[in-house]
Amino acid sequence: MLNGRDPRIDFFRGLALIFIFWDHVPHNPLGQITLRNLGFSDAAEVFVFLAGFASVMAYGKVLQREGYWMACLKILRRTWVLYVVHIFLLAMLMGIVFFANSHVETRDLVQEMGMTHFITHPQQALLDELLLRFKPNLMDPLPLYIILLASLTLVLPVMLRTPWAVVAVSLTVYLLAPWMGWNLRAIEDGVWYFNPVTWQLLFVLGGAAAIRSGQSRPLETRPLPRQPLFIAAASYVLVTGIITLSWRWPHLHDAVMPGVISDLIYPISKTDLSPVRLLHFLALAYVTAKLLPGAGWTHNTLAAQVCRMGRYSLEIFCLGVLLAPLADMLNAMAGDALAMQLLTALVGVMLMAALAAWLELNKRLSQPRAI
Repeated sequence: MLNGRDPRIDFFRGLALIFIFWDHVPHNPLGQITLRNLGFSDAAEVFVFLAGFASVMAYGKVLQREGYWMACLKILRRTWVLYVVHIFLLAMLMGIVFFANSHVETRDLVQEMGMTHFITHPQQALLDELLLRFKPNLMDPLPLYIILLASLTLVLPVMLRTPWAVVAVSLTVYLLAPWMGWNLRAIEDGVWYFNPVTWQLLFVLGGAAAIRSGQSRPLETRPLPRQPLFIAAASYVLVTGIITLSWRWPHLHDAVMPGVISDLIYPISKTDLSPVRLLHFLALAYVTAKLLPGAGWTHNTLAAQVCRMGRYSLEIFCLGVLLAPLADMLNAMAGDALAMQLLTALVGVMLMAALAAWLELNKRLSQPRAI
């Protein structure tokens, strides 16, 4: 632990932010090595699960130390900060996209980013922005986090006492939501791309995992190859990775994939967090936790940089959102040359790491010195 923080959580949050940035830049070659190409889930699941883990761990301690109302106050204060950041981030993103669009003649970046609603109905778009209904591309994760964090005020006390009950209710809502058509409204009679009614399960599971991590339990002494749950999880991760890889060759996929399995798993909905996506993430998380049980590996220089990005996840996420259209603009102006695509992808990550380093330095300078 580092000041009460698990560096592994920070590392995977930082890694998820890098993957989100690479995934948001069209045709980015480094986007081929992100999670979405290795299985059914992607960095979004990592982001939401760890958000739940970190939130319950942090505010659970506040509740136990200072009481329920103080925990609620701090949760709502953080929610307000996220809401204000969302409004300013969206305004900055629109300005950057309009600027980038004026320098790219081969594509309409405004339309690709889902911002035509602001041009055609500016007054309604401003109202929808305040109500979290206007969410152009790249902006979906933050409103989801706002809703999930605000809802934590209702379930945190129960979760600390009986986490299994909260998980059971959450799972029931998750299963009913697609069948009942539960989702929040977006612009032009649309719905949220990340349905908070279903994605709340992943947030709750993250919180339950945080509570579980603080409880003592018997140490597993059997080697990994003799642990049935590990073998099942690793097998599922491997099979889904092969299926995902086969999507690159549709004819091969259609010829090999049995129709019964296709009818069972497709379509794999990201909006409603399809069960096969959820199961893939949980299996991947379990396998990773088993293979990396300690935190010693986070102490090397490269991992430490990623951990630092994870410690300032909000600021780094916002920077990545703003850098993505700029990288896309530069790539398009260079004819999507491979060298430029690699350069913008790597420079973007370097800028994100530099911001994290500056925030860390600024935090240290702000701390009172011992006399």
